[in-house]
Amino acid sequence: MAGAATAGLTAACGSGRPAAAPSAPPPGPAGTSPRQVPAAASPRRFAGQPVEIGHGPRDRPKVALTFHGNGDPAIARAVLDEAERAGARVTVLAIGSWLDAHPDMARRVLDGGHELGNHTQRHLAINELPEAEAYAEITGCAQRLKRLTGSIGTWFRPSQTQYATPLVRTLAQRAGYPHVLSYDVDSLDFTSPGAAAVIRTVTGTIHGGSVVSLHFGYADTVDAMPPLLEELARRKLRAVTTTELLTP
Repeated sequence: MAGAATAGLTAACGSGRPAAAPSAPPPGPAGTSPRQVPAAASPRRFAGQPVEIGHGPRDRPKVALTFHGNGDPAIARAVLDEAERAGARVTVLAIGSWLDAHPDMARRVLDGGHELGNHTQRHLAINELPEAEAYAEITGCAQRLKRLTGSIGTWFRPSQTQYATPLVRTLAQRAGYPHVLSYDVDSLDFTSPGAAAVIRTVTGTIHGGSVVSLHFGYADTVDAMPPLLEELARRKLRAVTTTELLTP
């Protein structure tokens, strides 16, 4: 696939470019509700883990590949297909407006054995928002997830930042998320550097327990998946959901 990013995507986390804030479409054709997916897992508290989690235990041969859920659904499906071909399971942090536009993607993620979480409603720079607006960004996406899956999702990840402020961490807990999910490996795939560069960046810094930040919507990411997963297997590192990464 071509290496250029799909046009019209929202900004990557930490890039400093806010996403557009389109009005949400109706839940489905003629105002009908979208097809329900099987109930998803809910957030859980992991004893001994901080409020903001950046990686899992270093003594286990597991890693978590986590994806910013946005962009062309065809590319998102291609990423999931590649993961499943290799027996990998991933964590998708979906943007609420993306779920509004593509509610079927919730089913696609969960039916593939992956987990689904919250990456705010509009992907604004959440650390810079007033308290009420930041809380609305978290709960807005949580409501979409609840409507589609029966759960607010397994994780919350703040938008346009690697780390949440103390206020955003508190707001996430108020919304029902015991932990905020960060990461310790940034693939930089949103810069469209080419698949080889994505692979080098990830494999150069990944260790047991790592949480890797990746994105749907970029062809480089699709192209990088097979060789990346092959290299993880060579190193005897298994790609699992974040919940599995942290579960003894």
